[in-house]
Amino acid sequence: MSSASPSASGPSAPLHVLGALALELKGDAAVSRSALPRHDAGALSEKIARDLAGFAAETAALDLVTVGAHYDPVELLRPGWPLHRELDELSANAPRERGAGDAGRVIAFGAHEQQLPGALAPSPDYAGGPLRLVPFVLSGDPDRVARVGELLESSLLERGMAGADTALAAQEAFGLQVEHARYLTVHDLAAMMAMQYDHAGLGPLWPLLETALLQPDGEEWLDAPPEPLIHYSEGEARIALFSPNAWHQRYAPEAPCGTEECREKLNRRYQHFEARLKQIAAVLGAHGVPVTFVHCDGAPEPGQL
Repeated sequence: MSSASPSASGPSAPLHVLGALALELKGDAAVSRSALPRHDAGALSEKIARDLAGFAAETAALDLVTVGAHYDPVELLRPGWPLHRELDELSANAPRERGAGDAGRVIAFGAHEQQLPGALAPSPDYAGGPLRLVPFVLSGDPDRVARVGELLESSLLERGMAGADTALAAQEAFGLQVEHARYLTVHDLAAMMAMQYDHAGLGPLWPLLETALLQPDGEEWLDAPPEPLIHYSEGEARIALFSPNAWHQRYAPEAPCGTEECREKLNRRYQHFEARLKQIAAVLGAHGVPVTFVHCDGAPEPGQL
């Protein structure tokens, strides 16, 4: 993973540091609220600003933009960082809430009549996970952003624990039970998810997802039988579909099918392959990667499609 801080407006200029307050929840404890009213969001944001300044003093001279809501990792880890970009765009017209001169602003978006502004509403489809994230954006002078970004990238994984009062404030405000609270950059979060996906048996998919996140205009293949054949290019993932016969030719050419027992065994393997294909398509979709299915029957080289 690159140590350069990603930018909400493009990878060439480090105009933003993107990160999150990560809340690791206790067991299956209930969560009362996914979004906070403005006052509570502002109070939590002040504690986040203080904590971050403790890791990198120059953070206090940058604008901190955050929201009183928590999200699943897949909602943050999407090409173009849309949730962080939404925070940045909404902050463009926000009034200055504190500070003057060289001090940065602290901008916190909260709910009004239980509605968050813009596209900030957490998706109920991904509620209930053990890790919830309160995203933030740091912006300001590019040189200062670059220095702060480099420092946070190199330090948060080792010493990024949130203040005890910050964890308690998040716990009380959201009505959840926090086991651990720490700060992560989006690169840290991606590295953490890569390990989790590897433990969950989805490791072969990660290089393709990483390309979509960090190089959306790039290209990557997943071509490692028995995994589905996938080509990421031009911002979408093209997944090859095979009929049972075509699958047999590509994935099990050595397997006999002359008996009913052999045919049943191959059919079970094919059904497993289809389930894996659906699982991977669902993971890509959750990360905001468009998926197109391509029928490859009869094509001697499916990758050419």
